[in-house]
Amino acid sequence: MEITHIEHIGIAVKSIEEHLPYYEGVLGLKCYNIETVEDQKVKTAFFKVGQTKIELLEPTDETSTVAKFIEKRGEGIHHIAYATSNVNEALAEAEAKGIRLIDKQGRPGAEGLTIGFLHPKFTGGVLTEFCEE
Repeated sequence: MEITHIEHIGIAVKSIEEHLPYYEGVLGLKCYNIETVEDQKVKTAFFKVGQTKIELLEPTDETSTVAKFIEKRGEGIHHIAYATSNVNEALAEAEAKGIRLIDKQGRPGAEGLTIGFLHPKFTGGVLTEFCEE
Protein backbone atom coordinates (compact mmCIF):
# COMPACT_ATOMS: atom_id res chain seq x y z
CA MET A 1 0.00 0.00 0.00
CA GLU A 2 1.12 3.53 -0.62
CA ILE A 3 0.14 6.17 1.93
CA THR A 4 0.53 9.62 0.39
CA HIS A 5 -0.34 11.87 3.33
CA ILE A 6 -2.53 12.30 6.38
CA GLU A 7 -5.91 13.03 4.78
CA HIS A 8 -7.56 14.21 7.99
CA ILE A 9 -7.73 13.96 11.75
CA GLY A 10 -11.21 13.18 13.06
CA ILE A 11 -12.28 14.84 16.30
CA ALA A 12 -15.43 13.72 18.11
CA VAL A 13 -17.52 16.60 19.51
CA LYS A 14 -20.95 16.88 21.08
CA SER A 15 -21.75 20.00 19.04
CA ILE A 16 -20.05 21.39 15.95
CA GLU A 17 -21.66 24.79 16.58
CA GLU A 18 -20.05 24.95 20.04
CA HIS A 19 -16.59 24.33 18.60
CA LEU A 20 -16.71 26.59 15.52
CA PRO A 21 -15.65 29.71 17.52
CA TYR A 22 -12.43 27.94 18.57
CA TYR A 23 -11.44 26.68 15.12
CA GLU A 24 -12.51 29.82 13.26
CA GLY A 25 -12.07 32.57 15.86
CA VAL A 26 -9.01 31.38 17.76
CA LEU A 27 -7.13 29.28 15.19
CA GLY A 28 -8.28 31.36 12.21
CA LEU A 29 -9.35 28.34 10.15
CA LYS A 30 -12.31 28.48 7.77
CA CYS A 31 -14.98 25.79 7.88
CA TYR A 32 -15.47 25.01 4.20
CA ASN A 33 -17.90 22.08 4.36
CA ILE A 34 -20.58 20.80 6.73
CA GLU A 35 -22.48 17.67 5.77
CA THR A 36 -24.38 14.79 7.32
CA VAL A 37 -23.34 11.21 6.60
CA GLU A 38 -26.60 9.37 7.26
CA ASP A 39 -25.29 5.78 7.34
CA GLN A 40 -22.61 6.76 9.90
CA LYS A 41 -25.09 8.84 11.93
CA VAL A 42 -22.76 11.86 12.05
CA LYS A 43 -22.64 15.48 11.00
CA THR A 44 -19.18 16.56 9.86
CA ALA A 45 -17.41 19.91 9.55
CA PHE A 46 -14.10 20.31 7.69
CA PHE A 47 -11.20 22.75 8.05
CA LYS A 48 -8.06 22.73 5.90
CA VAL A 49 -4.59 23.04 7.43
CA GLY A 50 -2.07 22.79 4.60
CA GLN A 51 -2.68 19.48 2.85
CA THR A 52 -4.38 17.97 5.92
CA LYS A 53 -7.94 18.47 7.07
CA ILE A 54 -9.50 18.56 10.51
CA GLU A 55 -12.89 16.81 10.61
CA LEU A 56 -15.26 17.50 13.48
CA LEU A 57 -17.67 14.61 14.03
CA GLU A 58 -20.97 15.30 15.78
CA PRO A 59 -23.26 12.33 16.43
CA THR A 60 -26.77 12.64 14.99
CA ASP A 61 -28.05 9.60 16.89
CA GLU A 62 -27.23 8.28 20.35
CA THR A 63 -26.57 4.82 18.86
CA SER A 64 -23.80 6.04 16.54
CA THR A 65 -20.22 4.92 17.10
CA VAL A 66 -19.20 8.56 17.64
CA ALA A 67 -21.87 9.00 20.35
CA LYS A 68 -20.61 5.84 22.05
CA PHE A 69 -17.01 7.07 21.75
CA ILE A 70 -17.91 10.40 23.43
CA GLU A 71 -19.88 8.62 26.15
CA LYS A 72 -16.94 6.33 26.91
CA ARG A 73 -13.95 8.65 26.37
CA GLY A 74 -15.30 12.18 26.10
CA GLU A 75 -14.70 14.61 23.25
CA GLY A 76 -11.36 14.46 21.50
CA ILE A 77 -9.33 12.81 18.77
CA HIS A 78 -11.37 9.99 17.29
CA HIS A 79 -9.26 8.77 14.34
CA ILE A 80 -6.44 9.48 11.92
CA ALA A 81 -7.16 9.06 8.21
CA TYR A 82 -4.48 8.28 5.64
CA ALA A 83 -4.84 8.95 1.92
CA THR A 84 -4.20 6.01 -0.37
CA SER A 85 -4.84 5.37 -4.05
CA ASN A 86 -6.84 2.18 -3.40
CA VAL A 87 -8.74 1.63 -0.14
CA ASN A 88 -9.65 -1.98 -0.92
CA GLU A 89 -6.03 -2.93 -1.64
CA ALA A 90 -4.86 -1.13 1.52
CA LEU A 91 -7.47 -2.95 3.63
CA ALA A 92 -6.53 -6.33 2.12
CA GLU A 93 -2.84 -5.70 2.68
CA ALA A 94 -3.40 -4.67 6.31
CA GLU A 95 -5.52 -7.78 6.89
CA ALA A 96 -2.87 -10.00 5.29
CA LYS A 97 -0.41 -8.53 7.81
CA GLY A 98 -2.61 -9.57 10.73
CA ILE A 99 -4.62 -6.39 11.32
CA ARG A 100 -8.31 -6.88 12.14
CA LEU A 101 -10.57 -4.80 9.92
CA ILE A 102 -13.74 -2.92 10.75
CA ASP A 103 -14.50 -2.65 7.02
CA LYS A 104 -13.68 -5.52 4.66
CA GLN A 105 -14.37 -3.26 1.66
CA GLY A 106 -14.37 0.48 1.13
CA ARG A 107 -17.63 2.35 1.68
CA PRO A 108 -18.88 5.89 1.00
CA GLY A 109 -17.70 8.57 3.42
CA ALA A 110 -17.89 12.33 3.77
CA GLU A 111 -16.75 14.55 0.89
CA GLY A 112 -17.34 11.76 -1.62
CA LEU A 113 -14.36 9.71 -0.40
CA THR A 114 -14.23 5.94 -0.24
CA ILE A 115 -13.22 4.95 3.28
CA GLY A 116 -12.32 1.88 5.31
CA PHE A 117 -11.36 1.46 8.97
CA LEU A 118 -8.87 -0.73 10.83
CA HIS A 119 -9.69 -1.93 14.35
CA PRO A 120 -7.87 0.14 17.02
CA LYS A 121 -7.03 -2.95 19.12
CA PHE A 122 -4.62 -3.90 16.32
CA THR A 123 -3.20 -0.43 15.62
CA GLY A 124 -1.82 0.65 18.97
CA GLY A 125 -5.17 2.02 20.16
CA VAL A 126 -5.55 4.46 17.26
CA LEU A 127 -8.66 4.10 15.08
CA THR A 128 -7.14 4.20 11.59
CA GLU A 129 -9.00 5.11 8.40
CA PHE A 130 -7.90 4.76 4.79
CA CYS A 131 -9.35 7.28 2.31
CA GLU A 132 -9.46 7.24 -1.47
CA GLU A 133 -10.67 10.04 -3.73
